Amino acid sequence: MFGKSVRLFKLFGFEVKIDLSWLVLAVLITWSLAQGWFPHNYENFSPATYWWMGVAGAFGLFFSIVFHELSHSLVARQYGIPMRGITLFIFGGVAEMTEEPPSAKSEFMMAIAGPIASIVLAAAFIGINWIFGSVGEVAPGAAVVSYLALINMILAAFNLVPAFPLDGGRVLRSILWGWKNNLRKATYISSKIGSGFGLFLILLGVVWFIRGNFIGGVWQFLIGMFLRNASQMSYKQLLMRKALEGEQIEKFMKRDPVTVPSSLSLNELAEDYFYKYQHKMFPVVENDKVVGCVTIPQLKEFPRDEWNQHTVGEVAKNCTQENSITAESDPVKVLSTMKRTGNSRLMVLDNSHLVGVVALKDMLNFLSTKVDLEEET
Repeated sequence: MFGKSVRLFKLFGFEVKIDLSWLVLAVLITWSLAQGWFPHNYENFSPATYWWMGVAGAFGLFFSIVFHELSHSLVARQYGIPMRGITLFIFGGVAEMTEEPPSAKSEFMMAIAGPIASIVLAAAFIGINWIFGSVGEVAPGAAVVSYLALINMILAAFNLVPAFPLDGGRVLRSILWGWKNNLRKATYISSKIGSGFGLFLILLGVVWFIRGNFIGGVWQFLIGMFLRNASQMSYKQLLMRKALEGEQIEKFMKRDPVTVPSSLSLNELAEDYFYKYQHKMFPVVENDKVVGCVTIPQLKEFPRDEWNQHTVGEVAKNCTQENSITAESDPVKVLSTMKRTGNSRLMVLDNSHLVGVVALKDMLNFLSTKVDLEEET
């Protein structure tokens, strides 16, 4: 889902990260508030004041999104749902789950926590505005607080739309799941609604664009595209998880993979291995023990005219949880590791001995076949 992200801080044990795309949203929000919303609704402030109000509104939105997603994460923790952290990106924020909720009740409680948090926050801002707001002319601070109360009500209302993977869609899925006791069917129905809602926003964006609201139209179109793709991907991910449940790594593993010695020159590595076998990673073995692995990005750290002067041992990475697994590893978590790290090949180790290699393409081919064979009509 995300590109380059930066860790900001840790809150209640959860990492809060910001995707670089969120900076675009922050600039757009600040600009639209300073040049549009606040001047239109509150007159007689100086241009500098409007800009400070815009910055304050953007920071308030940042706080509101983190508060919303943190509520999801805290409730998820109570139900034993693993959460990787919170990431803010151009379309808002997301609490990243590494596994599906264990029950319909846990999903319902986790999903509803976000909108409730936003409603509570909106009520708090309304109370602050009522207590500290001026009787006559509206002060800049009161105007910002009013905006934050409104935006949190909008955030709660939008997320309650029963379109997966929005919170309302997850609530709907939990209800269908509890009623039919079939997670796959519940996800299929809620994701279809989510996809339809995304299509509606796309069409709405086109209409707005044609009628002259260019920025609003483009924004609606992009949000619709994101929701439509996210809903469809969520269902595919569930199918993948279900297809991999109970499977063993040995089913996907290639035994006796091609290995390289650490004494090999980088030029020989390129010519005799990367070009010949066209793998993106090779295990590095010495004395029948794995000492690490070597990949194309590691090779490219050296200029091509210096490849004859360096060996594989100089660039090989040590075995870590990001490039190696055991034969007992959960295939679902293996696939998650590949997605998180970008490594399409992982070494399968047994006490520093190489057992085999698992490749992403082999896992995906298995998934495609199993889904086709077992798909419900």
